[in-house]
Amino acid sequence: MTPPRMPPIPLECLTASQRAVYDRIASGPRRQIGAPHWAWLRSPVLADKAQELGRFCRFETTVEPRLIEIAILTTAAHWQAALEWDLHESEALRMGLDATTIEAIRQQNGPRFETPAEQAVYRFTLQLWHERRTSADNYAGLVHAIGEQGAVELVGILGYYALISMTIVAFEVASHIREGDVFADLREAR
Repeated sequence: MTPPRMPPIPLECLTASQRAVYDRIASGPRRQIGAPHWAWLRSPVLADKAQELGRFCRFETTVEPRLIEIAILTTAAHWQAALEWDLHESEALRMGLDATTIEAIRQQNGPRFETPAEQAVYRFTLQLWHERRTSADNYAGLVHAIGEQGAVELVGILGYYALISMTIVAFEVASHIREGDVFADLREAR
């Protein structure tokens, strides 16, 4: 495994502002510092703002957790951010998404969902990533499924997890969860 471009900073080398942010993250619902946080700590203000947004997006929105996982996996697949995928694949399984559906999300190959809300979140997210806009039908389907507040919060979730995914990709943060890159086969197929 190649070391990340911005590895963890030894705790004794953190500045006072970096340490304050580190402590807020470690004492929050995450209980640990993740790979993107180590890169972000190079800019403590960014790290603090991003971790606050992340806490809201992951733990405090009105969007159901299972729908959040579908959005995160779809975003990780779009960016081919292996670490983010690996972290959330197990969470999606724990929430009851089946392995076939998860694999179809990874391949962006027509996953089948149990509920209209799941389908609406996936269609909206996939179209937003690929076309940088959404159709009137996908927008209406999303609002019907999760409401206006949910739609706004979903876009925030997508933005936050794009930030994480871009951080993982830009700073070459490999997954420590599995051997190899879960997206290697998709890159080779191009």
